[in-house]
Amino acid sequence: MQPLSSKRCTPCEGGVKPLTRDEAEKLMREVPLWKLREDGGEIVRTFLFKDFYETMGFVNALAYLANREGHHPDLEVGYGRCVVRYHTHAIGGLSQNDFICAAKINRLLGVDETEG
Repeated sequence: MQPLSSKRCTPCEGGVKPLTRDEAEKLMREVPLWKLREDGGEIVRTFLFKDFYETMGFVNALAYLANREGHHPDLEVGYGRCVVRYHTHAIGGLSQNDFICAAKINRLLGVDETEG
């Protein structure tokens, strides 16, 4: 099976159903350290860094990745931390694109998809 981090996001303009909680829970196995919101509509991870400079370096790398994939997270950025939230706005829930991007962020930071 092809790892999520090697897949590409596909355009999502709506008209498709979001993943069910069961489908999302299966994909969670491939994105260690991410958390599934209780209602199954979002995945989130908090990243901690030693200072603002490292935080912004991460945010800039994440922005590059998001633009390349055409799939953008919601971010909360502060000194030494960044909270990343993924859900597919066009469908009001989770899609495979959210998990692809989460896996790519994990890979960026050296987290293996089999660590979960």
